[in-house]
Amino acid sequence: MNLNLTGNHVDITPAMREYVLSKIDKITRHFDHVIDISVILSVEKLNQKAEATIHVRGKDIFVEADGPDMYASIDSLVDKLDRQILKYKEKNIARRNNHGGLKDQEIKEPE
Repeated sequence: MNLNLTGNHVDITPAMREYVLSKIDKITRHFDHVIDISVILSVEKLNQKAEATIHVRGKDIFVEADGPDMYASIDSLVDKLDRQILKYKEKNIARRNNHGGLKDQEIKEPE
């Protein structure tokens, strides 16, 4: 898994980097097929914004969150990402279990 952390109008401190890494670890515990994660932290006047794009096989998941505090924005971002990843994972499992092939069809006995 590659992690790209970028700051717009904000310096990424080592504490912020460790905080993002510890929170992203929660997502990789739920779904381990994450290929790439790009996180952008930005400040616009009084608004602290966090954006993330996660690349998984066949799909890119984009989430953004904002708030008055950067750490609160990161927490909100991770909660949203977690919900999206679990939703993707459940859809993937349902798609995998619903084959519709010959082995799933019922056998009809001739009378």
